[in-house]
Amino acid sequence: MVNVAPLNPELQKIANEELGEVATRIPEDLNALREWIKHQPHLKPRQDDQFLIQFLRGCKYSLEKAKDKLDLHFSLKTKYPEMLNVTNVDEPKFREVHNLGCFLELPIPINGCGPRIVVFRFNYPTNKYSIDDIFQPGCAVHELMLLKDPYACICGLSYIIDFGLATASHYMQMTPNFCKKMVSFLEKSMPYRIKSVYYINVTPAAQQFFKILFPFLSEKLRQRIKVLGQDMQELYQYIAPKYLPKDYGGELASLSELAADYNKVWDAHRDFFKENANCGSDESLRPGKPLDIDGLFGVGGSFRKIVVD
Repeated sequence: MVNVAPLNPELQKIANEELGEVATRIPEDLNALREWIKHQPHLKPRQDDQFLIQFLRGCKYSLEKAKDKLDLHFSLKTKYPEMLNVTNVDEPKFREVHNLGCFLELPIPINGCGPRIVVFRFNYPTNKYSIDDIFQPGCAVHELMLLKDPYACICGLSYIIDFGLATASHYMQMTPNFCKKMVSFLEKSMPYRIKSVYYINVTPAAQQFFKILFPFLSEKLRQRIKVLGQDMQELYQYIAPKYLPKDYGGELASLSELAADYNKVWDAHRDFFKENANCGSDESLRPGKPLDIDGLFGVGGSFRKIVVD
């Protein structure tokens, strides 16, 4: 029997109509993906049903796309473990960084049954933390959503990127190498659909940064980006206050409160992250040519290859 959490009727309808899910075919689809894994000596992925089905859902049940995404997911985690492969959520620095509230998912999806909102803000001291440090809990949040968040998995993600506290030192941390890792992991290897990105509290310095970044993004993703100023009424045109934290004039708890409460989630899933130590990719065992991650995502081509559904 397939061990996949059932969806409510509204989400199941979306999965059927937008992702091409056919309930009676799920066992067959999962078996096909798992059979392929058996013949990949280099790959040691998670194989539980709930984890694997999201790679099928995120690829609209294209088995070939799901294979590529799953392979890259664990290859990237092996290549960049310090940022992408969290194994110990009880490590003091991990909790310390998380409690800053830089990278959080909000508790209510848009319109109650829509994309999950994820907030990122530059409210950390750059003399103490690197952007890799900050991004590590963010990667872990995205991993957990694969297991426990059907709204993110079915309806996709909407990002709010807050530049209100960003300084020149923050921008200097966003090197091409970091951008490569971030985009490669979130856009190429995570099975989510990005529905919208809202840049808020955008300053002239941020606008200069966008001029460098935007040409690398796919046209489809660029069309889903909104660059907003400091007036929250601009954001409310797209996301009502009832779905936003107090920090943005919303009705939800503050980001600091949400971060503190999320520690219960880390506590409940510490074993899941411990299992990451047993997963990954060994390029020396890959059939055929080794995967050239640096070549695949070299500056000038990588960002243009983002697939946004």
